[in-house]
Amino acid sequence: MQKLFSFSLILAVLAACSPTKKEEAPKDISTMSEEQIQAYAKELADQYIIVDGHVDLPYRMEVKGFMLRKEVEDVSVETEGNFDYPKSKAGGLDAPFMSIYIPSSYYFDGGAKEFADSLITMTMDVTTAFPDKFAAANTPAEIEENFNKGLISLPMGMENGAPIEDDLANVKYFFERGIRYITLTHSKDNQISDSSYDTTYTWNGVSPFGEQVIAEMNKYGIMVDISHVTDSAFYDALALSKAPVIASHSSCRYFTPGFHRNMSDQMIKDLAANGGVIHINFGSTFLSKASRDKFDEMDSVMTNYRAETGLSRSDSAYEAYAQKYADENEIFADVPIVADHIDRVVELAGIDYVAFGSDFDGVGNSLPVGLKDVSMYPNVIAELLKRGYTEEDIAKICYKNTFRVWNEVIATAEKLQEL
Repeated sequence: MQKLFSFSLILAVLAACSPTKKEEAPKDISTMSEEQIQAYAKELADQYIIVDGHVDLPYRMEVKGFMLRKEVEDVSVETEGNFDYPKSKAGGLDAPFMSIYIPSSYYFDGGAKEFADSLITMTMDVTTAFPDKFAAANTPAEIEENFNKGLISLPMGMENGAPIEDDLANVKYFFERGIRYITLTHSKDNQISDSSYDTTYTWNGVSPFGEQVIAEMNKYGIMVDISHVTDSAFYDALALSKAPVIASHSSCRYFTPGFHRNMSDQMIKDLAANGGVIHINFGSTFLSKASRDKFDEMDSVMTNYRAETGLSRSDSAYEAYAQKYADENEIFADVPIVADHIDRVVELAGIDYVAFGSDFDGVGNSLPVGLKDVSMYPNVIAELLKRGYTEEDIAKICYKNTFRVWNEVIATAEKLQEL
């Protein structure tokens, strides 16, 4: 018996001394060439789940008319859009939150719920049309399961709470349809919250009905998304929610003074203190005041050009001129500026409170140099590695931070449903 115990002890000691991935010495970036750093970044992109808080594929499909033809866009092959299966595999993207985007006009003109339903159905049709490539996912555990099968998960978030209409029962309805976060409003004040793009300040924050909506979201396990809301609505949501809240696709106002769609330093600190996560938007106008100014100037130039030539935005000659102007005037941000935003959040709040929220397929032709589609996440990871971020840091940004909040929201819902 003593011999058996000793042998077991020896095995345990040997196992404890055996090298594991966590015990491997970190790779020395300073000794690597640019090509080696890129290869290392690609390795990490493939190794870790990458979650993106906001990708606008559903509305892109709607705009292209696939719903009207009752077909599903074939995103299993290379497309002209920012997102598709080949690009996702190339970039290591595993779980893009599909944005069920509801333009504010649907709140004023009606039909918001029906439109949301159509986009949800369209998104789920992608998973049924290409079951060997895509799968639905309603929890972090389901994303991990899909990841292990080599499938890309398509969790869903609803951008604009207008489809809730005036019926709290619709919160449960959309949860059952697969919605896992709701952006309280979009470009105009709605029945739930004021919008950062509006100047009406209808509620001076979250409405009385919005307070009930947030309570129902907590009850069913839907993350509260404060992207697009005013500062006062942000603080209302933070105080009202019994679970951490997220910003699904926002950036740091520090780099874009006066742009209230982004989050201030204090808001980022308070979001983190409440356990939430800011997902950095990749749009150039979200990242850089210089880019915002250049885009404004370009808009004026192109307006005059259309007036002088009689061309429309869809004319090939106009598109060529616009592209030439953009290239010559270097209007786009770049990958290092994206990393600057991540640095800023880490400096203010810590590594546990930042993630990706690209807004791919939602910010048009404003994406940064080196981040034009979902194949290019390794470029961001490479930049972060050069700045001293560890593998664990990268894992947190890629998925662990989002999973932590999401699981806390689920746990909160379970407790509330027990009451």
